[in-house]
Amino acid sequence: MKSLVTGGAGFIGSHLTKRLVDLGHDVVVLDNLKRGNKIDKDILEQIQLFPCDIRNADSVMMAAKGCDYIFHFAAVLGVDIVADNPVETMETEVIGMQNVVKSAIHHKSSKIIYASTSGVYGKTAIQNAVNEEFDGSPKSSYSISKRYNEIYLRSLFDERNLQSSSLRFFNVYGPKQDNRMVIPRFFEQALHNKPVTVYGSGKQTRDFTYIDDVIEAIIRVADRVPGCEIINVSNNCENSINSLAKEIIELTGSKSKIQYVLPSENRYDFEVERRFGSSKKLHRLVGFCPSTPFKEGLNETYRWILKNYQKD
Repeated sequence: MKSLVTGGAGFIGSHLTKRLVDLGHDVVVLDNLKRGNKIDKDILEQIQLFPCDIRNADSVMMAAKGCDYIFHFAAVLGVDIVADNPVETMETEVIGMQNVVKSAIHHKSSKIIYASTSGVYGKTAIQNAVNEEFDGSPKSSYSISKRYNEIYLRSLFDERNLQSSSLRFFNVYGPKQDNRMVIPRFFEQALHNKPVTVYGSGKQTRDFTYIDDVIEAIIRVADRVPGCEIINVSNNCENSINSLAKEIIELTGSKSKIQYVLPSENRYDFEVERRFGSSKKLHRLVGFCPSTPFKEGLNETYRWILKNYQKD
């Protein structure tokens, strides 16, 4: 089996790359490496790396040659980065997906597995865990382009029978994640005894899903789900940002205090008061759903941070 992982040097992509290599896949990674390379050295020696931009059609076509699966994870990430670069965000999503699709059709790839986002549900008020039938309304350039790509893949399945699965990830966290995301940012602040900065009231909730569970879901969906599906990948558990900050301060033994700051105007489209998802469809399709307890996932993340970074 040969697989292409776009964005394979990033957080989720590097974990997926390792898992595919461990499973015996011949792995090709395409990544522009703007955020570095998170692939372990021993894994890097076993793959083929294309240091290219997903918007370069010729590069994607070359990287996808002979690939059975294309795991499309290349994206612009981080609330502030996305907010400051909406055009690049949307071009990376839309042009990148078009290049992936053309390559998949040309090389007769079996399937595309796409990294979508829980952001497609938008800011709609919810009372219960959202499922895939929930009628959301994405607001940011990032989530709008993700939803566009989901619809695009559905159209391609209807017209060309191109198999795909779009996975709506809910706040993935774990080892190797950088401080564009809230959990590593809180850890970094706590380890340096700096104020842990919380936007807004901190009462907003998120459904944090541990990376190992996410990778397991990706592999099972690739192997077992035919056709064209949209699937939540979530832990089905709410945690407030306040409780997250307190957990990290306690875990690290930090002297940090929580500091509340007003979100800037460019963060408005990302500020959601409540979001948690249902993985019932995932469980029905592949017999698995994320279940790593939040404290356990935080502990694993902290152990990795201590092993890989020195506290000043």
